[in-house]
Amino acid sequence: MFSRACQLRRWSRAEYHNMADKRIFPPDARLQLIFGNIIEMSPQKSYHATAVTLAEDVLRSILTKKYFIRVQLPLALDSDSEPEPDIAVVAGKPRDYRDKHPETAVLVVEVSDATLALDRNHKKKLYASAKIPEYWILNLKNQSLEVYRQPVKKKYEFQEVFFAEDKISPLFCPESSVIVADMLP
Repeated sequence: MFSRACQLRRWSRAEYHNMADKRIFPPDARLQLIFGNIIEMSPQKSYHATAVTLAEDVLRSILTKKYFIRVQLPLALDSDSEPEPDIAVVAGKPRDYRDKHPETAVLVVEVSDATLALDRNHKKKLYASAKIPEYWILNLKNQSLEVYRQPVKKKYEFQEVFFAEDKISPLFCPESSVIVADMLP
């Protein structure tokens, strides 16, 4: 695709924010910074939005007061990545992050249909590198939940697939379980 003489420019979070502050990006642009690359996200279809809402409701029903849910909001994972996962369960309260985005989460969920390759490859590697203990991909194509746990370097040591009739207990709340079908549209 590119010759060896060509190099892609990687951006830092500071540069990314500076460009946003200077209104270089259109106001309605849906962008994420992943490993220094600015990635444009496709518009959300209603099927995807329904799955995000259902997963949020299911996870909210088992939350303790130690955690809260952020929906499609930034995580400041490192100096060159600021993804906006569909769902992030983070410790604390919303006002704890008034002046800066969270730098970690106890669970990240990506609802995936058109972005399955991005979510399985780049984002999985990113979340493992950031030591997010648990990463879920709600796979709308296969009507399944891909669960990744035990981050080591840039990968997860544990991986399992759950289907609609299966139950799963998130690591942050092992005494509770959710049914995969309740998150699927």
